[in-house]
Amino acid sequence: MRIIFFIFMMIAAESQAPWFASWKLNPAKSTVNDESRFKRVTSKIEPAADGIRVLYDMVGVRGGITHMEWTGRFDGKDYPIQGVDYVLTNAYSPVNDRSYQIVVKVDGSVVATSTVVVSPDGKILTTTTMEKNARGETVTSTSVYDRQ
Repeated sequence: MRIIFFIFMMIAAESQAPWFASWKLNPAKSTVNDESRFKRVTSKIEPAADGIRVLYDMVGVRGGITHMEWTGRFDGKDYPIQGVDYVLTNAYSPVNDRSYQIVVKVDGSVVATSTVVVSPDGKILTTTTMEKNARGETVTSTSVYDRQ
C-alpha cells in the first residue's frame, strides 16, 4: 500500500511541475547571441507517460518554421531530439523544484549546458545557456519566456 501511495504522490507532484505550460520567447528581455535567426519561438512542456515531452516551434526571420520534439526523463541520460538532420540529444537533470539542467550534445559531444528556472510566481521561465562560439570562446545567453 505504501508503494502505491508513493507512486501516486510522485505522479501528482510531477504533473504540477511549474514548467508544465506553454511558453513564448520574450526577445526584449532575452540576451540571445544570435537574435536574427528566429522572430518567434514557442515551447510547450508537458508530462509524458514516464517523463516529459517538450515541443519547440521556431519561426525564422524569413518565415520558415522549425519544429522539434524531445521526450525523456529527468535522469541525466541522452534522449534524441526529433526534427533535425543530425544527431542532437538533450539530457535533463533536476536541480530543485523550480529548476533543471540540460546538457545538449551534437554527435555525442557536449555543445551547450543550460539551466532552466521558473520564477516563484510561475509566470516566467528563464534559460541561461553556456556554449562555445566558432572561436572556441565560452559565451552565455539568456532566453526569457512568458507563460501563455
